Amino acid sequence: MNEGAQRFPLTWPAGWRRTSPGARRRAAFRSRGSNLTVAGAVDRLARELRLLHARDEILSTNVRLGLRGLPLSDGSSPTDTGAAVYFKLKGQPRCLACDRWDRVADNIAALAQHIDALRRIERYGVGTIEQAFAGYAALPASAVDWWIVLGIKPDATLAEVEAAFTALAREHHPDRGGRHEDMARLTEARAIARKVLTA
Repeated sequence: MNEGAQRFPLTWPAGWRRTSPGARRRAAFRSRGSNLTVAGAVDRLARELRLLHARDEILSTNVRLGLRGLPLSDGSSPTDTGAAVYFKLKGQPRCLACDRWDRVADNIAALAQHIDALRRIERYGVGTIEQAFAGYAALPASAVDWWIVLGIKPDATLAEVEAAFTALAREHHPDRGGRHEDMARLTEARAIARKVLTA
């Protein structure tokens, strides 16, 4: 899961749904009465990852990086405000991603809060963090996220969509030993991509 993850630009994890830009909202994450900065959010996330005993952390965003390899708090905001954190937990690669909010700092802070919530799972004895991550892994990618299903970038051309579909269909077609469900997902993803790219 950590393979190919990079700090900049954003590496969005396969299978994680994206929030459309128009549906993103302002979050209420604050720091001393004012908006939380990217640096403040990074500090919160680093603290939660440390408490989780995570290793090999990579925070991926579309915010330019500073000399230490961390996102800059220079005030500029990218169009895609998503953030993803890749790490190892008990030797297993894990990742979490958030793009619900309209500021990168808020999405990073949301990741920190979510990790805090995951740590509470074990504190209260109801379940384990491993169970939570197993649940994430079991969620299929939505066909709405056609580029994830087809394994291409969201800004792919129609020709790239068709090429990806053809290559994956050769591998997943039931006549070649594939599953009907996988072929149906590919076909649905291609149909949505065609609608989106020809609209």
